Amino acid sequence: MSYTEILYDVSGRIATITMNRPDRLNAYTGTMGDEMRAAMRAATDDPGVRVIVLTGAGRGFCAGADMNNLNTISTKGRPGEHGGNQAEAAAGKPFDPESSPDYQTTHSYFPAVPKPIIAAINGACAGLGLVYALYCDQRFASADAKFTTAFARRGLIAEHGISYTLPRVAGLSASLDLLMSARKFDALEAQRLGVVDRVIAPDALMAEVRAYATDLADNVSPRSMAVIKRQLWAVGQLSMRQAIEVGNHEMLGSFTSEDFKEGVAHFVQKRPAAFTGR
Repeated sequence: MSYTEILYDVSGRIATITMNRPDRLNAYTGTMGDEMRAAMRAATDDPGVRVIVLTGAGRGFCAGADMNNLNTISTKGRPGEHGGNQAEAAAGKPFDPESSPDYQTTHSYFPAVPKPIIAAINGACAGLGLVYALYCDQRFASADAKFTTAFARRGLIAEHGISYTLPRVAGLSASLDLLMSARKFDALEAQRLGVVDRVIAPDALMAEVRAYATDLADNVSPRSMAVIKRQLWAVGQLSMRQAIEVGNHEMLGSFTSEDFKEGVAHFVQKRPAAFTGR
């Protein structure tokens, strides 16, 4: 597939998806959303890809929804490309049919992608850009990245699941602050709040992200990563007893997998792992 608003590259078992509207700080459009989903599908279906990295071209990660689209909504009173009222059916077939229906909507499908997604936040991360970053499994940020929820300063509310994802990492009171004030905050505060996992010097960001992704791709069972990801994203919807039952069920499946046999064999034989994902 050819892309106009993203870049897609696969190298060393890592698929890199780059939002590519640098003149607009990679502001989100419907076209970008469609292309991002298509690239996620390509990475999911490619057995040679084990980890996905999401980043932005130029100085920004994603500055939120394109203001031209928001202006269209405000003047014409309809959702346009912003996706506010898109039918869930338009999102396409689920990435993981066993995942919660909550992760099968227009914007919330990242948790259902059965491969780890790492956000490399290289600059401005606002509004819908922050929504997507929080749907990633881990977030590494450049030291000069800036963040804002933005919504309340546009007369909007906590959109597209951020009322669920932000409190999971930052807690209730901090989330209320960030969402109601829509103030800007820097990478170090984002790390302190749990919004990002690591803060890295700007010129070292992609190298460190790739080093971490390479370790996952080369040394960890793809099957284990897929199951663990599904378990952890589902746990907020389960009781502790249900989470234990799910874990016990998945463990039985692990015992019969090829990756379990390889996990034991490479450790005993003191050699690099050769996981297949089966």
